[in-house]
Amino acid sequence: MDMRALLKLIGLLLIIGVVALAFTFTPQTLAVPQTAAIVLPQPRPPEGMTLAVMQAGNMKAQSFFMFRGGGFGEYTSGMAGILVRHPQGLLLFDAGFGMDVAEHIKTMPKLMQLTTRYEREATVAAQLHAHGIEPGMLTAVIPTHAHWDHVSGIADLPGAPVWLSKAEADFVASDAPMAALAHRLIPKPVIYNFNSLPYLGFEQCRDIFGDGSVVLVPAPGHTPGSIIAFINTPDGKHYALLGDTVWATEGVTLPAERPWLPRHLVDADAEGVRKVILQLHAIKQAMPDLILVPAHDRRVLETLPPL
Repeated sequence: MDMRALLKLIGLLLIIGVVALAFTFTPQTLAVPQTAAIVLPQPRPPEGMTLAVMQAGNMKAQSFFMFRGGGFGEYTSGMAGILVRHPQGLLLFDAGFGMDVAEHIKTMPKLMQLTTRYEREATVAAQLHAHGIEPGMLTAVIPTHAHWDHVSGIADLPGAPVWLSKAEADFVASDAPMAALAHRLIPKPVIYNFNSLPYLGFEQCRDIFGDGSVVLVPAPGHTPGSIIAFINTPDGKHYALLGDTVWATEGVTLPAERPWLPRHLVDADAEGVRKVILQLHAIKQAMPDLILVPAHDRRVLETLPPL
């Protein structure tokens, strides 16, 4: 084959590759299988229990990265912490950007550093302090998973116990690049386990207060020990804190996964994520009033009660 023919072949292969990659960003929903009937829980949340959000920053991305069919335009990803006040304790889910976010992002792989644009707002720690809540008063900081943008704010919460599932603690203890910041910030996590009781179709759960108000379930896929937290408040509202199982509510409601490229950059187990998405879709069908809270869907975060 002469050089001209070889260059034409290479050009053709590049065009095919670009077209194939572009196709992975086009709208496509997941096939929804038949699932067992969802047994709806009967929680007993106590009076005085509340849920509140603290916005701690944003990241900017193109909408088509969020889910297949996300379209064009800029998408603002929220970075927040969610505080659950319960008579038996204070729980903080995720911690948003910390004061040293500029240094924290340097723990990420170079490609992610180069493609990340962020804006920091008042830290979760500062917002808690403004409401008379100091780190030592927190019963637990519970990351939905241990990626840098969920644990950065832990640096500003000295003395607060950080809870991790056993699988996520093993991930943090490893030399995985995506866990590098958590490895530094959470040297001694409190490790919790799940019991064998099913919850909303998930095989295991952990009912933190024993009244069904805060129930954690394992949702491995995005990271090995990712969790989802179901929060049931006394005003009759039901929330599902989804972490990064999906980045936008459409990921569950359509349902649709992330496009191929971001999926392979950030998910430890894409098939595991897909399984969790389909289970969440079934739950949402059975519980239409369930408020889905992806950790980065600013549209949803702005509808939650502020601290």
